[in-house]
Amino acid sequence: MRSKATQWLLSVWGLMDPLYYACSRLEYVGGKENGCRSIFRVRLLRYKGETIHLSDGTTIAANDWLLKIHLHNVRLLRELMQYRSDIQKGRYIFEQVKAGLPYVAHHLYHHKQSSRIKGIIGVTMLNKGCERLGFDAIDIGNSFYRWLKMASHWPMMTVAQHRLMPLVRPPKYLVMSKEKLFSLYGCHLIH
Repeated sequence: MRSKATQWLLSVWGLMDPLYYACSRLEYVGGKENGCRSIFRVRLLRYKGETIHLSDGTTIAANDWLLKIHLHNVRLLRELMQYRSDIQKGRYIFEQVKAGLPYVAHHLYHHKQSSRIKGIIGVTMLNKGCERLGFDAIDIGNSFYRWLKMASHWPMMTVAQHRLMPLVRPPKYLVMSKEKLFSLYGCHLIH
């Protein structure tokens, strides 16, 4: 699928992204080192799912405040175009997420609602190896929401893999407590 159609799709997506950014209340995290921002954009939300028990003992319940993390998908897809193998793509995504998490930690630490925020959460189909980064991968209990997220992530996965992807890997919540985030990624940024 590495074609003019893919390039066109990314161009259209790139044009629509600022509108999405403005409507979604997202904020960039991190500076512009080397001319680039962190791969993450974030927004504050109240969690509406089932109670989650994290591996570090933290419990996330309905109406708890979390910082929702979003990958900057159009930027990520453009950068993935240079890689052919799934291993190279996976390694690149892993390194981008790892490099971006200290900025998320810094943002959360300095957020005006920091004392109320219990952790970070994201929803992704790219959940293989997330435990090595400190996340707990949690199944999405609501079947409609799981299906909706799977359908919305499918076009991105198809473009990233340069082929039609079957809808076999369900998306999961990736969750990390604030304390674990600070412990793993915030030491050198918190003064």
